[in-house]
Amino acid sequence: MDGNMKEDFDKQQMLHILTDPNVSVILAELEYSEKDSRYLAEKLQISENEIKDRLSYVIEHGFVIVTQNEKNTTFSVDKDKLNKIMENDENFNSVINGLTELDQFLN
Repeated sequence: MDGNMKEDFDKQQMLHILTDPNVSVILAELEYSEKDSRYLAEKLQISENEIKDRLSYVIEHGFVIVTQNEKNTTFSVDKDKLNKIMENDENFNSVINGLTELDQFLN
């Protein structure tokens, strides 16, 4: 992988998605390990389909990875990719701080 990350997504759109309260909670949950859709749906009190809908943009661009088998759907995060975009954009520092505070509040 070269030093220049190809940005084939809209950074403002990505910022908007990453600062969505439900997406922030999901990313905080995925920070340390993958989680299945049932767990996330219960935690956020929204449907499993809504989780996929809210994450669709970050999934499409590889920030969140979906693994599906006959029993369940699991989500994990590409930490390197997520960290790279966040450290390359000052606007994302507030997202990181918000996620950290939210994570501390929830746990």
